[in-house]
Amino acid sequence: MLTRKEINTMTLAMAEMHTCFTIYKINGKDAMRSRLANLGFVEGVDIWVVNENNSHLIVHVKDTRIALDQSLANRIVVQRKEKDT
Repeated sequence: MLTRKEINTMTLAMAEMHTCFTIYKINGKDAMRSRLANLGFVEGVDIWVVNENNSHLIVHVKDTRIALDQSLANRIVVQRKEKDT
């Protein structure tokens, strides 16, 4: 059964622009996950989609902007960042 946290997740490719998300999980083989981790894509990090077109996303992660293709964006599972109360 899915947990409440898992129900509120989506891939980065589906995320809205200019909204803060938190990386929930990275899917893929170890080599791909390691490559993404070296770029700053690790669980718990905040991420924003800055711009998008048909085949690429430009994201802001750890004070850096990085272009990702849709294939990589579909491997990154994010969750909308909860607002501080």
